Amino acid sequence: MMFDLKRRLAAETLGTALLVATVVGSGIMADRLSNDVAVSLLGNTIPTGAMLVVLITILGPISGAHFNPAVTMVFAARREIDAYAAALYVAAQVAGGVAGTVIAHAMFDLPLLQVSETVRTGTGQWIAEAVATFGLVVTILAALRFRADAIPQLVGLYITAAYWFTASTSFANPAVAIARAFSNTFAGIRPADVPGFIAAEVVGALIAAALVGWMLSERNTSLSTTTVKGTE
Repeated sequence: MMFDLKRRLAAETLGTALLVATVVGSGIMADRLSNDVAVSLLGNTIPTGAMLVVLITILGPISGAHFNPAVTMVFAARREIDAYAAALYVAAQVAGGVAGTVIAHAMFDLPLLQVSETVRTGTGQWIAEAVATFGLVVTILAALRFRADAIPQLVGLYITAAYWFTASTSFANPAVAIARAFSNTFAGIRPADVPGFIAAEVVGALIAAALVGWMLSERNTSLSTTTVKGTE
């Protein structure tokens, strides 16, 4: 890394804060502007995907733009970040996420910290979170191999799509799940449901890392030639 750990942690904190402020703030705005849940979800989706493109582009060169403990866990497993730095990344992401919730509430004159009452639980929700995080990690790792320059756009587009094809609306991020538990708004999640989401996200991320590691491993496909005695 070109930047020292303090600056990388600042980037992770700032990036996660702005991401969560976008998720929560756009959810509040969308909910206030429309009584149609589908329209509100669209109003929540577009800003989130757009903000991811911006954040990864501007902060990626500093910290790698993880903004997500599941992503950091994968890179730690791949030994691309050491355990100490990874633990600090996760702490920074969670702190940044909660700060993002507070900022969103402050902008809309709401109590700064709330306890969400939105129920998000059940097998379908957990499968959706595993799928959402699986796809996110596959997108990141495959793009790193083939189109690293396109990662901001690819991640933004993937999350935009995953909002709509997953039953959970694609949190795909333990720090975001924790932060959204402190918001009793359109984007909230009941605190009791957060552990199930986090467990599903971790499982999805690990499966993705294993699969991509296998798919992209190089094989020696050259064939050895055997000279048969008496032939040329």
